[in-house]
Amino acid sequence: MKFEMPKLPYATNALEPVISQQTVELHYGKHLQTYVNNLNNLVPGTKFENSDLITIIKESDGAIFNNAGQILNHDLYFASFTTPGTGGSPKGKLAEAITAKFGSFENFQKEFNTAGAGLFGSGWVWLAKDASGNLSIEKEPNGSNPVVKGLTPILGIDVWEHAYYLDYQNRRADHLAEVWKIINWDVVSARY
Repeated sequence: MKFEMPKLPYATNALEPVISQQTVELHYGKHLQTYVNNLNNLVPGTKFENSDLITIIKESDGAIFNNAGQILNHDLYFASFTTPGTGGSPKGKLAEAITAKFGSFENFQKEFNTAGAGLFGSGWVWLAKDASGNLSIEKEPNGSNPVVKGLTPILGIDVWEHAYYLDYQNRRADHLAEVWKIINWDVVSARY
């Protein structure tokens, strides 16, 4: 199986000013492309040669796990965004589940931001669900994903420095506060 770059559902400048065109082009075009290239070079001749990303993430470790995880993570990440001001807020069952678990959407955002800002080093902060639809906020180091815990990722925000440093320097918390302006809740809700 040959892994390919996911297509961006928007122009590289569409997320400005929340995420700059330069950041999208480097993050998507360089970092993600490297993970895709690496995985395509690592899996031939292994038991993962014809496996999908979820299987690879559940069953691998080391370089294969890291690159597969980063491909899945970034695919979910980039597909979760839309032009600033057009994403709205969660609706329907996801909105109900967020309120039931966190008390309010605003409290969910606060807890999510706190988790992301407090993650040491590089990694991801996730909204995930279990098989019964129960939500949780998960912090995963490096290229990991809630899939390794048997959960389904709903929304993931990259807190590696390459995701925000050109725009926010060392202000990860500021980036997390701003990213809510570009979340495509229709896409995220469909994952729930």
